[in-house]
Amino acid sequence: MNQSFETLVYEIRESLGMALAALRTNKLRSILTLLGIAVGVFSIIAVMTAMGVLVSSIESGLSQLGVNTFQVQRRPIFHSNDPRERAKIRKRKFIKYEQGLRVKENATQAKAVGLESWQFGRIVVTPFGNKTNPNVSLAGEDIEGFTTNNWAIGDGRLFTSEELSAAKSVAIVGMGVVEKIFPKMDPINQTVRIDGEEYQVIGVIERKGGMLGGNFDNFVAIPLTTYFEVYGKDRDVHIMVQSTDRETYDDCIEQVRGILRTARHVAPGDEDDFYIFSNDSLIERFNEVTYYVRLGILLVSAIALLAAGVGIMNIMLVSVTERTREIGIRKAIGARKTNILTQFILEAIVLSEFGGMIGILLGVIAGNLAAVFLEIPPVIPFDWAAIGFFICSIIGIAFGVYPAWKASNLDPIESLRYE
Repeated sequence: MNQSFETLVYEIRESLGMALAALRTNKLRSILTLLGIAVGVFSIIAVMTAMGVLVSSIESGLSQLGVNTFQVQRRPIFHSNDPRERAKIRKRKFIKYEQGLRVKENATQAKAVGLESWQFGRIVVTPFGNKTNPNVSLAGEDIEGFTTNNWAIGDGRLFTSEELSAAKSVAIVGMGVVEKIFPKMDPINQTVRIDGEEYQVIGVIERKGGMLGGNFDNFVAIPLTTYFEVYGKDRDVHIMVQSTDRETYDDCIEQVRGILRTARHVAPGDEDDFYIFSNDSLIERFNEVTYYVRLGILLVSAIALLAAGVGIMNIMLVSVTERTREIGIRKAIGARKTNILTQFILEAIVLSEFGGMIGILLGVIAGNLAAVFLEIPPVIPFDWAAIGFFICSIIGIAFGVYPAWKASNLDPIESLRYE
């Protein structure tokens, strides 16, 4: 048993050595064949790496709510392409502050209920003349809004319940604003002006990062009561709810849904006129939206690999024809069909794997250019790299079998006569 196994190992090693020697002998032809496989694998790995970078960035961006937290808004995050559906959503009434208070008072399954309202595209100015671009978001928040938004105070403090009740002109800023207008000074106790109103900075929120090159730190939060005094109370409010634990999460959603349907006078049997989402639901929805994009990319890449496989078969058939005499000599001195078959299949696999390695390496580098451009962490798709190696092996075997079979069945007498 051991002897037969050793013989098998020796024959495979010898066939592999001869395959490598044949590839070295025909360098140009081997390189051209490698490029065909490399391009096919590159197209898969580059695109899937880039998709991995984007998905990682987006999933990180969509996971900004706190643990066991969901949010209620008037409009969905992902808009429908149906004009009638979009028109129906536009007609929805604002979620009023009083409706948010009813959720606060009656949601017994909730650990925290935060209320907020937003203004976008604001400019923040300091007394020293420093100012931001007109892309800063302004949030009116209550105290529990910081918990449900998963915002942590990195420096300074949060405003107090007394400051919230009295609508004090205080502000808590994100790191994106700090870096823009307070690059070399402590922002705490400094004054900023937004839309003509002055606010004293009392805190800085820890960095949150961004999505697709965006910046979740480019905002200012003020007390919700102050926000209403400046912009009016007739504003659309977001309600963020954190359940007591994971076990009560679904019950908490249903309880809040019931409270809001009653507060907004939604008739029994009618659909909700608000939208509830969580981190998980957003990520799931995003994956649904991108599913067919990924499927299309895989289809195009598969066609590229199929073309590369046909190229390997063509090259191997040419190789068999050129080496007919060599095959005849090997058979004349005792080589069996299995030896010839193994040699040519290994030659095809080696070509595929070398091309695959080049394609995977270049694909990972090219795919992560998106990460460099968007200033987000790079991604190495180990799963797709493994799949790429496996596919290369399959291609080498599938498209190398016929040339190898043809070589192994050559008649040794006829082969020796071949010129």
